[in-house]
Amino acid sequence: MNMQGAVKVWDPLVRIFHWSVVVAFFLAYFVEAKDETLAIHVWAGYTVLGLVVFRIIWGFVGTEHARFSDFVYPPKRVFAYAFEVLRGTAQRYLGHNPSGGAMIFLLLIMLLAINISGIAVYGADQHMGPLAGWFAGTGEGEEMEHMLEELHEVLSNVTMVLVAIHVLGVIVESLVHKENLVRAMFTGRKRALDAPGNPVRR
Repeated sequence: MNMQGAVKVWDPLVRIFHWSVVVAFFLAYFVEAKDETLAIHVWAGYTVLGLVVFRIIWGFVGTEHARFSDFVYPPKRVFAYAFEVLRGTAQRYLGHNPSGGAMIFLLLIMLLAINISGIAVYGADQHMGPLAGWFAGTGEGEEMEHMLEELHEVLSNVTMVLVAIHVLGVIVESLVHKENLVRAMFTGRKRALDAPGNPVRR
């Protein structure tokens, strides 16, 4: 892409958040919560939680394209956009398109749910963390711990599937609109003008 015709879209905090949460999530996912690697798993999870909390706040007070108001659309528009992509008639967005915005919002919810369930597992199993007091003396024992572990694992696996769908969506959008969206998330810049007949939506 010719950077002379590019405009700034993603601010540095959005880009740092994006790549940091990728690293922290994959670290937590692939490093099992066993005795010798428990600390790595736990702190990777806490890192994800901190990043998600920041992103939620930034979604209200951040720069234009970082705000939820810029990319959260009604479900009807989200599905309509997905069909437009399949038909090859989807317009280009400088920020997140409706389907991409929905995926970002869903991933934030899932990451938050994973962390809450993970902290609960940590409290029930290790009697540590902010929720440890909730399980002290409850008498729930191994049954509760097993249930929480299953929930944590299911949420993590579902999120990994969503990540794969997100990556596929990025590839499709990059091909449809002929721009490298991965590079844009590094540089923060995207093409300002679009091809005739396929107008950009700001």
